[in-house]
Amino acid sequence: MIFFQKMAQEPIDTNCMTLTRWILAEQKKYAPTGTGDFTQLLASLQTAVKAVSAAVRRAGISDMFGVAGNVNVQGEEVKKLDVLANELFINMLRKILKFCHHIYQENDNEIEVETERQGKYIVTFDPLDGSSNIDCLVSIGSIFAIFKKPHDEPLAPGDALQSGRQIIAAGYALYGSATMMVLSAGHGVNGFMLDPSIGEFVLSDPDMKIKPRGKIYSINEGYEEKWEPAVKEYVKSKKMGTPYGSRYIGSMVADVHRTLKYGGIFMYPATVDSPKGKLRVLYECMPMAYIMEQAGGMASTGTKPILDIVPTSLHQRSPIFLGSKDDVEEILEVIAKHAAK
Repeated sequence: MIFFQKMAQEPIDTNCMTLTRWILAEQKKYAPTGTGDFTQLLASLQTAVKAVSAAVRRAGISDMFGVAGNVNVQGEEVKKLDVLANELFINMLRKILKFCHHIYQENDNEIEVETERQGKYIVTFDPLDGSSNIDCLVSIGSIFAIFKKPHDEPLAPGDALQSGRQIIAAGYALYGSATMMVLSAGHGVNGFMLDPSIGEFVLSDPDMKIKPRGKIYSINEGYEEKWEPAVKEYVKSKKMGTPYGSRYIGSMVADVHRTLKYGGIFMYPATVDSPKGKLRVLYECMPMAYIMEQAGGMASTGTKPILDIVPTSLHQRSPIFLGSKDDVEEILEVIAKHAAK
């Protein structure tokens, strides 16, 4: 009874900043030249995330666990929730007709809007990152990036293969103990928590910044024997003296979000089996690198910034090292030392 009395006495914020209000406030910064297209695009992504979040919460009850019986273009087993999340994102974006096309993980081709309805944005996304963890209820997420169409003519092959420096907005949604959207439109990073009581994302983490150095490293140490010598040396150094903590979930969104909040470094290096890396450039590496740089961190392939990559194919892969600036610079020094031998 005392618990409920205390709850009742807590003041209610009647002027909270919702994601919808934040998006509209951003639009006003570009008035009167702003058309509202970008606002509608972000609003549709928000709605898609809400729908995916609801599906994830009801997956067990609705028999959405398990595989769908097919594989995606990368040869990976597709889960039932993968399929549903794809459809939710595609349908929400198609309805507003404000984007040119979108590229997503489960398909080998772009989804393109009819020429007469083409807008001026290109959206790349992974609708359900970490789906191998779905059945055991580990945190999973969605990742997206938004580019501008590079010209006013009808869409041409290769228009989506842009440098990460051309991203105008990126973000991710985390479906964990709560649902959270982390978003940047080029002016810092903000986190919005989904309040189920009102069905709105509420600003909970304004102007997110990553620590210059952390105390956690995140990597799948099961592949240690297949790493390059530089990576082995760096990870070994993190276990010496005052050791770093080791944390690895296996869901990129969850691992990167923890790195953003607590500092440290997330690594998915090349291996003997995957010499070009495993994570996809356009809809995994680039959006996360954009968020990390906007928050004051770094993201590198090991030899150059992730955002400097100009991809040559839709599903191109890359090694990635991202997180606190000092931590990333430290491993880049080790990689450079080995390369100079």
